[in-house]
Amino acid sequence: MKKVEFDIPVITNHPITPSIKEGAMAHVRPFVAKQGHQEALGFPGELVDDWHDKAIEKMRELLGKYRSLQVFMDSCVKCGACTDKCHYFLGTSDPKNMPVARQDLMRKVYRRYFTFAGKYFPKLVGAVDLTKEVLEDWYSYYHQCSECRRCSVYCPYGIDTAEVTMAGREILASVGVGQKYSNEIIGKVYKIGNNLGLPEKALANTLEDLEEEVKDDIDVDVRFPLDVKGADVLLVTPSADFFAEPHVDGLIGYAKVFHQAGVSWTLSSHASEAANFGLFIGSQDNMQKVAMRVREAALELGVKRIIVGECGHAWRVAYSYWNTLIGPFDFLDPKYPVPQHICESTYDLIQQGALKFNKEENDDKIVTFHDSCNVSRASRMGNMPGGQFVIPREIIKAACNHFVDMREDTIKEGTFCCGGGGGLLTDDLVELRVKGASPRVQALHEVIEQHGVTHMAAICAICKSQFTKVLPYYDMQMDMIISVHQLVGDALELGVER
Repeated sequence: MKKVEFDIPVITNHPITPSIKEGAMAHVRPFVAKQGHQEALGFPGELVDDWHDKAIEKMRELLGKYRSLQVFMDSCVKCGACTDKCHYFLGTSDPKNMPVARQDLMRKVYRRYFTFAGKYFPKLVGAVDLTKEVLEDWYSYYHQCSECRRCSVYCPYGIDTAEVTMAGREILASVGVGQKYSNEIIGKVYKIGNNLGLPEKALANTLEDLEEEVKDDIDVDVRFPLDVKGADVLLVTPSADFFAEPHVDGLIGYAKVFHQAGVSWTLSSHASEAANFGLFIGSQDNMQKVAMRVREAALELGVKRIIVGECGHAWRVAYSYWNTLIGPFDFLDPKYPVPQHICESTYDLIQQGALKFNKEENDDKIVTFHDSCNVSRASRMGNMPGGQFVIPREIIKAACNHFVDMREDTIKEGTFCCGGGGGLLTDDLVELRVKGASPRVQALHEVIEQHGVTHMAAICAICKSQFTKVLPYYDMQMDMIISVHQLVGDALELGVER
């Protein structure tokens, strides 16, 4: 365990709502984007001289563009239903990490400039001027929200703090105060095609190495094709799948599934990235520009289907936004949904009897499942209500003999965030990430104690990266977190009659 300079939350035998600690996380903020990172996305390179007027004007634009934002500004009654629902408040004790308080950072400014009472009687309605101190608070606390939307599940008015956070970040970036991590990543997608900045030649070499690795392991020629025109399936997957553990084991699992089912597929060097950080910064223009690469690749390669790999927010953007961002998809095969998740595809193949498993290959594992936020609360899978919860679990059960769920109030639509989503997966926010992970670690600890759980599976690249980083802080092994398709790949019987 490395030495850390912050307190790590104590994991107990039952969850605890913390006492309030004013300003506990006021010192935490991510690095500010440099000029080049900003300008590549169409934002000013640094804080503009007339930042105040431009910020207010941008807020006016967003209030007119997104009707929901104004409804959220006007409808909160401070009932408190959301106060203990945020993993960051539970982990940090900072009251500004209560969803209602984080919303109020913007709501107070909204009241001052956009309501009659706020303009003439500001103190009576809690309205405040937009000052540099307020702007700094925005930058700090709107980057202490992973946009997981758990609070909206419990809000009686359905207020979505994620939308407020996205608006806050977009306003900040529009006046020259963007976040380095997210904005730099989006720029890499524009320049090279993926979040990691992995060039086409390096990607091709990586895929060749994976073919050799699988051949050495199981003596089967499983292919990892790139830029193959006329393939049936274009797979777009998070770039972490190309090299990092446990992600790459998931990619190997996808390839084994396609191989055994006889599915013709390809990756694209133009759109080798499924993730879309445009969502995190609240910029529809950048979200559309990133997504458009997928459409361009599908048209160029002449595929019939688009399948999205194990990435939570990639699936949210695809499921919830692609149709209006980059549709219509009338050039694809209408027999298949657009988009389709890799879990949907694998589940359908299992239902058809096209895949057979030796579940004993995973008998060294007692597995639980982490529902990723953007899959659970912003999408669906399959043709059934709650398919996003059923399908991954059924796949795990098909490949494993030993599966157990975590506590009911911590899974499915009530799932806790991993603590690293929403563009916060950066080492400048490691304190926030470790503390924000504590509610999920608490639930994981319970099933370890009660059922001997050894591994936690997930279908989100950010969740996998986050848990690999933070689990050791809680004296848990970093390799506890695995891909669902790692389980599939390890148990899948290759070469058997379909």
